[in-house]
Amino acid sequence: MIKRTLFIFTLMLSVSCGSYNSIDTFYNTHKNDNQVTAIRVPQFMLTLVSGISPEMQSLVGNTKDLRYMRFPSATPARTEFLNKQMNGITGNSFIEVFRKNDELKRNVISIREKRNSVKEILIYNNDNLNGSFLYFNGDFDPVKVREMARNNEFGTMGDGLIKQFSQETPGISQP
Repeated sequence: MIKRTLFIFTLMLSVSCGSYNSIDTFYNTHKNDNQVTAIRVPQFMLTLVSGISPEMQSLVGNTKDLRYMRFPSATPARTEFLNKQMNGITGNSFIEVFRKNDELKRNVISIREKRNSVKEILIYNNDNLNGSFLYFNGDFDPVKVREMARNNEFGTMGDGLIKQFSQETPGISQP
């Protein structure tokens, strides 16, 4: 009986972890979690976001989908769980441009290419207290993306999004 229960639990756990294979699934699953800040920028508001920084302006012009999410990651188990989910999303379909692992802490920049352009950019950070991702879908210059990754210019864009939306939208408080 115990072996059967353990087998069923393991099977359910592996199936539930395997279902986090896209940004859509991750975003929709976690946007209602406690203490989560989630921003999905509608197409008509992308011009407002371009004012955050010159780097953001150069990316936003070619962006079709822009999302940012910050979530708590206060326990090692939660951090490991979130790291595995992000690894599942990037898996084989993304190319890692940059990765820094420090025990459970993560800083990863991944891209998805099609021919000579970058179609998706995913920036994931987790410091064992908070995790975040910044996601762009569009048509981007790979040289510019590489330069921004090399110069760590993606790092402050999430905070800029939160500030921009808190100024534009009443009732949104900054973390």
